[in-house]
Amino acid sequence: MIDLHYWTTPNGHKVSLFLEEAGLPYKIFPVNIGQNDQFKPEFLKIAPNNRIPAIVDHQPADGGAPLSLFESGAILLYLAEKTGKFIPQDLRGRQVALQWLFWQMGGLGPMAGQNHHFNRFAKEKIPYAIKRYVDETARLYGVLNKQLDGRDFVAGSEYSIADMAIYPWIVSHTFQEQNLDDFPHIKRWFETVAKRPATQRAYALVDKVNPPKS
Repeated sequence: MIDLHYWTTPNGHKVSLFLEEAGLPYKIFPVNIGQNDQFKPEFLKIAPNNRIPAIVDHQPADGGAPLSLFESGAILLYLAEKTGKFIPQDLRGRQVALQWLFWQMGGLGPMAGQNHHFNRFAKEKIPYAIKRYVDETARLYGVLNKQLDGRDFVAGSEYSIADMAIYPWIVSHTFQEQNLDDFPHIKRWFETVAKRPATQRAYALVDKVNPPKS
């Protein structure tokens, strides 16, 4: 059993996508970041950077004590290695998947996150900051669009942790002032991933954990 400490953010969705795809048994522990649950001492014991998601694996491969992990990219890689799923097994394919996983962690996530902040949440609207992050998000979409030209998925013909890391950040494209019609290869890929049953199950968790306020 895996404990998933989770909230309904793009980073949270990455791990629920993997768990649903792999069919691993898991239990959700909601961490309501709007109520500062991420600063509670019990959460900080497994996630010292006070960010979701985090997991506790009660059946690690070494047979030892429960293993806790934080950082969504590290969790995806751990789960892929644990199960042998959703990561290419050949040397070159694996490196492609890992490069795009790290691209999301170091590029798309941080830049789109700043885009969300200055566009939607900042108390003061700063045109320079908004333009900077909208433009950088568009540049990154262009990079991804080129990668998906002629490929079914980000790392090639097979769905992988690279797709799981990137997809939740594209879900918010309208918040980021990005039009998927401008990125046809992303649009085709996005629609394909959205139709996966595991994707639909993962996103259905929103209504259970953090239902929209009427």
